[in-house]
Amino acid sequence: ATADVQFKPSRRGPYISVITNRTTNLLIRGTMLFGVGVFLALVLNLLQVQRNVTLFPPDVISSIFSSAWWVPPCCGTASALIGLLYPCIDRRLGEPHKLKREWSSVMRCVAVFVGINHASAKVDFANNVQLSLTLAALSVGLWWTFDRSRSGFGLGVAIALLATLATQLLVYNGVFQYTSPDFLYIRSWLPCIFFAGVITMGNIGRQLALYECKVVQEKIHQD
Repeated sequence: ATADVQFKPSRRGPYISVITNRTTNLLIRGTMLFGVGVFLALVLNLLQVQRNVTLFPPDVISSIFSSAWWVPPCCGTASALIGLLYPCIDRRLGEPHKLKREWSSVMRCVAVFVGINHASAKVDFANNVQLSLTLAALSVGLWWTFDRSRSGFGLGVAIALLATLATQLLVYNGVFQYTSPDFLYIRSWLPCIFFAGVITMGNIGRQLALYECKVVQEKIHQD
């Protein structure tokens, strides 16, 4: 009996025993989502600044990413909250994910999201209306391809509107500005970018939660 007690932790490994703790696992997932959000914020903001879509005051352009220091942490925090909220809403509503979830699909979703941002920064459109409609179609297409859940769409729209309102308040108070605002101090296509970002982080959060469930099931099976 003593040999069995000493043998099981070694066989299962320390990570299996730690991840079964719900609070610890939420912290792990939140930290990973925060890191992904910070990385994407730095990369995507670099694209926008290179295109001169976003202008920060000269005193805050001090890094190679030309970003205010508070932008990546805010995006990381929002990404962590969104990534943790999506699987929680799925469980509350009892709405299973209709599509097969795997990491390759999540990576494709991230790639499409970066592509949508790249299009908004690099592609020249005839006017802002054409740009906004194109990005809206691409964002909805991203949801249809990688999500298709009603909760995902509704939550994406709600968070995108709130994020757009927060951005408008920041621009209005002079924290930063857009070079060619066309809708209440901001760019009209911004909600589309936020919506695509919410869907992307939601998919990452769901995949991490799915991985957690698989590990816990394996642990229970071993016991």
